[in-house]
Amino acid sequence: MRPAALDLFKFVPFRLNRLAAEVSSALSSEYRERYGLDIPEWRVLATLGFRNEACSAQYIAHCTRTHKSTISRAVTALMARQLVERVENAHDRREFQLRMNSKGKALYQQLIPRLLRREQEILSCLSAGERRNFAHLLGKIEKSLDLVQTSKEASRTEGY
Repeated sequence: MRPAALDLFKFVPFRLNRLAAEVSSALSSEYRERYGLDIPEWRVLATLGFRNEACSAQYIAHCTRTHKSTISRAVTALMARQLVERVENAHDRREFQLRMNSKGKALYQQLIPRLLRREQEILSCLSAGERRNFAHLLGKIEKSLDLVQTSKEASRTEGY
């Protein structure tokens, strides 16, 4: 009897991972070439960009599902470029939080229209109804995995 085989091209986790990697790569060309940002640096800016207040590097790592050492290196690089700054945590003076400064906010605002346009190009193979269904189905999977699904939910708590 032949052992069971797994067809990776039908295995949803493989397909989602591959799709995420390709989409991330397609988007990264928008911020890498023009702004010199790598994927972890963009993730830090993107997380800080949807929040109105500062947050910890730990929050960013948890929100983006990126290893904390990778986020730490990205924060160091962004601070060196003077796009992000550390601020004292009002609740715990031993801890620092992060926020974009005016230079970081300006870069973020320049980048958003480019990324939204690129997202539309990626999704152009889907009709408007298919896009809504796709978003709905992604939401169902996220919910089943207890992932925060909106920036409002994510902003409610530092702990995510």
